[in-house]
Amino acid sequence: MSFSTGLRLGAAVVALAGMSVSGVQAESLKAALTAAYAHNPTITSALYAVKVAAENIALRKAATRPQIGVGTSLSDAFATVPGGIGHQPKASVGLNYSQTLFDNHQTDAQVEAARASVEVANQSLRTTEANALLNTVEAYMNVILNTQLVQLRSDTVQFYQSQVKASQDRQNIGEGTKIDVAQAQASYASAVASQKAAIAALQTAEASYVQWVGHKPHNLSSDFNYGSLIPASVDRALTLAASLNPTILGARASIRAAKAGADAAADAFGPSVTANGSVGPAFSTTCLGATCGAGTASALAGQVSLSLSVPLYAGGALGAAQRQATLTALKSGVDEQAALQQVDQQVVTAWSTLQNAAAQIQSANTAVQAGRLALQGVIQERDVGQKTTLDVLNQEATVETSQEALIGANANRVIAAFTLIAQEGKLTAADLGLGTPTKSARSYIKEVEDTWEEVRSFQPLPRPTWRH
Repeated sequence: MSFSTGLRLGAAVVALAGMSVSGVQAESLKAALTAAYAHNPTITSALYAVKVAAENIALRKAATRPQIGVGTSLSDAFATVPGGIGHQPKASVGLNYSQTLFDNHQTDAQVEAARASVEVANQSLRTTEANALLNTVEAYMNVILNTQLVQLRSDTVQFYQSQVKASQDRQNIGEGTKIDVAQAQASYASAVASQKAAIAALQTAEASYVQWVGHKPHNLSSDFNYGSLIPASVDRALTLAASLNPTILGARASIRAAKAGADAAADAFGPSVTANGSVGPAFSTTCLGATCGAGTASALAGQVSLSLSVPLYAGGALGAAQRQATLTALKSGVDEQAALQQVDQQVVTAWSTLQNAAAQIQSANTAVQAGRLALQGVIQERDVGQKTTLDVLNQEATVETSQEALIGANANRVIAAFTLIAQEGKLTAADLGLGTPTKSARSYIKEVEDTWEEVRSFQPLPRPTWRH
């Protein structure tokens, strides 16, 4: 049977020995992932970052849209005339209008750059989602691993405790020595220290679990079907990663944003046409000293103007902006190559780790079964005087090492599998079938794209709160 076939069969339902306690409803890995996705604040923060970036689209579009407002003006002109000082106060109120009619397509390029930046933020959201889910898997499996280690080392403590008593009994009847007792006591003390270390590691793992899932772990069981997400070969995994990995897609979106930025910087050298206008009633009168004549009011007055501007010299700012944008575009291309290489390395590493974990599980299973049989034989030989207490202690240590290797390999296989899924770009709520609403800013982006009015018909945003 090939490795990938065996993995698919083995990964269909992962059920490690001792992972759940009968009689109590188990919290599956899928349930933990669902809770983490729904409540983890890092994903929500990344979602808000996408919405923040989306508003740049509306801000860029506003550059060529009409700017309309209400304004009023008051003025007074003074002059020296026979008989005193004359002045002519004027007042007007009305609508003001201004709009950039043409800017050499600079705004179009800036809007494209904003859209690309939104895609960068969206891929960052996917990366954050994958990282949060992968951290949840690691926290989940670490709780299982350390729970099993605590149980294993507790059993080992009991075994060594019984060996201390047995060696003392053998000494009392003259079949053993003080050295046998001392060796058993030393092994017992070491086992107690290992047990306490495992308990401390379990407490740390449980704290990490609470951080990512949002509640304390209880009766975990990793019966989650992920076999269909594992590719048949490492080449297939690399192909999927090249087209779906959010780090790579984000790097490509950055190239798109940088090219649009370079276009906008080049367009800034071109002409721009601006229209301005105002309309409204005006009032004026003529005064001599404190005496004013009858005022005159116009029913309606207005003006319209067009202005053409062509930049000739801007102190070097335009050239610097263009060079900066060009260098940013070149850098984004290099960043994409770096992202591709990094993801390829991570995919190969995850695949190799997965292969190695499967091999380690098979080897450790064999070692545990053979070690237990050997331990029984050594104990029997010790009882008839053919082996020493030290032989028994050494064999028990060998069995314990094999059991810990099996526990670790089982946990590593699950973590490596989900790491590979993450590198493929498929560690998402949708691909995992978590059955919870997907966190996406697509609808928000669509509303931003279609919005003109300043007061939008969006759902009210929650008021921000800060903890002091």
